[in-house]
Amino acid sequence: MLAAMGDKSFWPKTSGAAAKRRRGRLTSALLIALLVLAGALLDPQIIEPFGPLASRAEQVGTDFTRCGEGSSFACVVDGDTIRLGERRVRILGIDAPELTAARCPGEKVLAEKAADRLLELVNQGQFEMTAHRFWRKDGYGRDLRRLDRGDVSLGQVLIDDGLAKRYYGAKVGWC
Repeated sequence: MLAAMGDKSFWPKTSGAAAKRRRGRLTSALLIALLVLAGALLDPQIIEPFGPLASRAEQVGTDFTRCGEGSSFACVVDGDTIRLGERRVRILGIDAPELTAARCPGEKVLAEKAADRLLELVNQGQFEMTAHRFWRKDGYGRDLRRLDRGDVSLGQVLIDDGLAKRYYGAKVGWC
């Protein structure tokens, strides 16, 4: 059968224009992949600050209370936000259930647990707050910081405990 086909190739021949289009699509796909990777490196919600992308760490070593329970310099607002004086600091890369705007009773219960757990974590001793060099504040004017004690991310502890989820720029449902 192959011999009967003579010198005809199984693969169709492509014109120079088709080869150029194919190379153009490959180049475009590689460029898009590089842009996505660069965006991930610069977006602290996807890849947390490290090396040259991280600012100098701030040391925090104070006693925290729950906000609203008397006046305090340092308090826990909810499961992903603390207050230090006039500064409101949102933990980078996590989303905890809403405490004041819970959409269902289950979210309210989980939000209370998340806030209590964060209070416990920040009161276990000194920790560091690190900002991403390009993303220091969120849309509400809160400082965005990664909270670490040694090699342990406090945000990751909340995620591991089921009290927060990774935040990629959009809220998730808790009901």
